[in-house]
Amino acid sequence: MSRPDWIVLIVTLLGIIAYGLYKGRTSRDLDGYFLVNRSVPWYMVLLSIMGTQASAVTFLSAPGQAYTDGMRFVQYYFGLPLAMVVLCITFVPVFHRLKIYTAYEFLEQRFDLKTRTLTSFLFLLQRGLSTGISISAPSLILSALLGWDITWTNIFMGGLLIIYTVTGGAKAVAYTQQLQLIIIFGGMFIAGYMVIHHLPPGVGLSEALHIGGKAGKLNIITTGISGKGFDWNDRYNLFSGIIGGFFLALSYFGTDQSQVGRYLTARSMSESRLGLLMNGLVKVPMQFLILLLGVMVFAFYQFNHEPVFFNHSQIDLLAKSKYKDSLVLVQKAYDETEVLRIKQQVGTAPDRAQQLQAIGVEKARYKATIRRWLNDKEVGGDDNDTNYIFLRFVFDYLPKGLVGLLIAVIFLAAWGSIAATLNSLSSCTIVDFHKRFSKPLTKEKEFRLSRLYTFFWGVFCVAVAQLAYNLGNSLIEAVNVLGSLFYGVILGIFLVAFYRKRTGATSVFISAVIVEAMVIILNILGRKGIVPLSFLWFNVVGAVGVVLLSELIQAFIRKPTASAPRS
Repeated sequence: MSRPDWIVLIVTLLGIIAYGLYKGRTSRDLDGYFLVNRSVPWYMVLLSIMGTQASAVTFLSAPGQAYTDGMRFVQYYFGLPLAMVVLCITFVPVFHRLKIYTAYEFLEQRFDLKTRTLTSFLFLLQRGLSTGISISAPSLILSALLGWDITWTNIFMGGLLIIYTVTGGAKAVAYTQQLQLIIIFGGMFIAGYMVIHHLPPGVGLSEALHIGGKAGKLNIITTGISGKGFDWNDRYNLFSGIIGGFFLALSYFGTDQSQVGRYLTARSMSESRLGLLMNGLVKVPMQFLILLLGVMVFAFYQFNHEPVFFNHSQIDLLAKSKYKDSLVLVQKAYDETEVLRIKQQVGTAPDRAQQLQAIGVEKARYKATIRRWLNDKEVGGDDNDTNYIFLRFVFDYLPKGLVGLLIAVIFLAAWGSIAATLNSLSSCTIVDFHKRFSKPLTKEKEFRLSRLYTFFWGVFCVAVAQLAYNLGNSLIEAVNVLGSLFYGVILGIFLVAFYRKRTGATSVFISAVIVEAMVIILNILGRKGIVPLSFLWFNVVGAVGVVLLSELIQAFIRKPTASAPRS
């Protein structure tokens, strides 16, 4: 990066840290450290919820997702508004009435200690691992594009935010997320403007949308139904989005402490409800615009040279491998094909469509060759290119200063979600485990331990980030798949707690263990192609499975024991 980019990046990050430290002053007890003394207005609840949900993965991977697969990923969020309504009716009133710190305290009151402990443990496990991915995602990409050492990038990405999160707790998180989102949306708006600005004369937004539509990138609504029936392995369609997305959103916002902790900070129940309902209205359009940015980048590359592989570090890796001579030939042939394609794109030849189609087939062949070489065990490369598409455009075409701003956006988006998660991991650790299984503590001791646990979880997540490689085609999918392995079961426990009053603790505990094992097995079989089931349906299987199985077990427990025959 240039000197202006470094200046913009450093000033922005240091400014956020200073702001978080300044705003993070609060009372030295659990209520102040984790819940800001329950004094946050609804609009800050909204921004905090959005800042926690919209990680760096969202802004890095979503445009690339639209570039390669179109905009159908937006259907993933179609069930979210309905989930917000259910939360406001059922979950929020109970949580506020009980004045709890974590959602899992409610489960002990409804069931017993073992159910609370199991559910909190499942949250700590999946959220700790997924937060590691949230750190590694931008670190991997930045290290590849900038040549930074991955270890130091992870430490830098996670270490700086630990400073103000440990120091200021939930108050620092809430106020920094507010400023972070302003910078993030400003940066993404500028990036979108620059994409359209770089289009050829006579090609504007409407023309770019037409190009994207012709290429099948505006596939906003898909049903997953073909001549062979419904494809259960289709990840993003109307039905999986509304049904699976509903269950996932209900679990994420209703049972995941990283989100529950955001709206428990509200100064009243109505403020919590308003923040959640506004999130339901805003999230889908926000994700739509981020995906649309990917379509605009796709249209841009129809008139400009598209790299044979967006992750240049992998091309450098091949240049040092046994394929180095073949790479030169493929690169030259590909570049010639690109020159011809661009000429045909702006031309008026009668057979232009057929020519472009033939060129597209040729391009796909060259790209497949590159991926095949990278998958060679001797090379040890990474054939995942989706996550590098948007940033490749940023580095190659944005002016000095703006590159630094977009890199800052990545850091801030990562910090916004990770800081809130560290706060929630710490709250569950001390409230659901330390306090529950230790002698009574003074308020000052609780406060110091809360900071210590926040620091511990920060170090843990950075360590996980070091191991988070080969995450699949898209980082945003990797995070969602991991969450779906646990969210359904956790939600099922809460659904039984709220709606099945006669079902006891033993029944729900046994069913949760069994169904969790079943979901993990389904995921393993799905990865092997034995059970074609998209990950979004894991949320439905987990939630419904726990409810039905707990009912069955409860009925068996209630069954009267037959009397011994009289002699």
